[in-house]
Amino acid sequence: MSSPTFTGRVAGRAHSWWAQSKSRSQATLAAFLVLATVLLGISAYVWVSPTGAPLRKAVADVTETVTPFAAQNAELKRNLDRATQTIASQKGKLTAMQAETLAAQAGAAKQLAAAQQKAQAAQSELASVKAQLAAAQAKAGHATGSAVTGKPASGSSGSGGNVAPPVTAPARADLLNPSSRYFGMYTEQAPFNWATFDATSSKIGVTPNLVGYFQGWDQTFRPDAVKRAWQQGRMPMMTWESRPITAANDSNSAPEYSLPKIIGGDFDAYLHQYAKDIVAGGLPLAIRLDHEMNAIWYPWSETDGAGKSINGNNPGDYVKMWRHVHDIFQQEGANDLVVWVWAPNIVNNLPATHKVPGYLENLYPGDQYVDWVGLSGYLRPPFKADNDFSFDYTFKPSLDKLRALTSKPIILAEVGASETEGHKPAWITSLFAGLAKPQNADIIGFSWFNLAVTSYVEGVRATNDWRIDSRADSLSAFIAGLTRPEDRFTLTPAP
Repeated sequence: MSSPTFTGRVAGRAHSWWAQSKSRSQATLAAFLVLATVLLGISAYVWVSPTGAPLRKAVADVTETVTPFAAQNAELKRNLDRATQTIASQKGKLTAMQAETLAAQAGAAKQLAAAQQKAQAAQSELASVKAQLAAAQAKAGHATGSAVTGKPASGSSGSGGNVAPPVTAPARADLLNPSSRYFGMYTEQAPFNWATFDATSSKIGVTPNLVGYFQGWDQTFRPDAVKRAWQQGRMPMMTWESRPITAANDSNSAPEYSLPKIIGGDFDAYLHQYAKDIVAGGLPLAIRLDHEMNAIWYPWSETDGAGKSINGNNPGDYVKMWRHVHDIFQQEGANDLVVWVWAPNIVNNLPATHKVPGYLENLYPGDQYVDWVGLSGYLRPPFKADNDFSFDYTFKPSLDKLRALTSKPIILAEVGASETEGHKPAWITSLFAGLAKPQNADIIGFSWFNLAVTSYVEGVRATNDWRIDSRADSLSAFIAGLTRPEDRFTLTPAP
């Protein structure tokens, strides 16, 4: 079926539908051509007319500016991208390096800790072996009477070098009951420094075979003191005071070192280690523990002259303290090397309460705890009217008490004489005459306090020159007595 032809509905107008539209298009085209002509004219005017120059320049500047800026921006973007990539790459490398470093440090720390543990274990094992060896040597020496050997002297080299000979000492059994008497001295620094000791020995003409020195309970054991003494062939006798070494002699107050605290175990760790160190040293020594306990001027004394407690100490505490220390040394094997010296003060100048029968006896620990008994005895002013400046006046009352207590060997552990009033030479002569008497054959020697000291005695302050060579006549009396055969001193001539 064919499509119908569209015709208008206005009467008298039978035209096609596009006839009117064509006329309108022609009019529109004409208008566009006119407008284009106008715009073209304006543009021509702008680019040709002189008045249009600023506008042309502005357009050109914009064009020139925009073009380089875009190029620079693109270049900067490319640079930024490259820098970002470089930073990311370096950051990755740094992270890897840090991880490797941390891993290496952790590995090194583990290796170091393992090495330290091995070294500590080796040191502990070596110390244990040395202690066992020293104890075995000491026991063997005690059983056979042979010499005791200590550690090699410091500075000895290993194989292929000059090895210093080991320091040796007589067996403890031979030291307890010597064939000849001991002559010892206390000086300011011996055995740590021999200057004064040797200078006095040279004046006397013989070298002492015993050296006395002091140590406090705030000090650890000094094996060098014992070794230096035996290097010179001298028996070391340590006065061991349960107080600080720097404590003043004008005070007996030291409550932190009271006898009840020692008995109660406050110092047990210290005492065990001290005993172990003696065993490790491997050389014998005499220990004069808390001397002059029957007096009133030291903190380990039990009571003062009025019966009051000193530092909270009680009657019987001194014996308990001594046995406690001795028992700890026994546990550690140190008693195979130690000669225990119980040494009270002479009774002459003590308070009346400390002279009564039984007072000194109650301070004695017992024969199983003591090897030697001793005395401190001085020719000390102020002098009483009955003092005849003789050996018997100074020592006999106290010797009688000791012999009633025990048959242990006796040593005059600390003696000296003052130059005050000029009695010293006569007293020295009497000292050696008394040692020569048969009834005093149990006295195995003496140790002279060779210092000058200022102190208070019975409330009087005085400086006493106790030195052997304080005056020429005192020195001469000493030499004469020491070199007599009947006094039983067998000493080496001094160099």
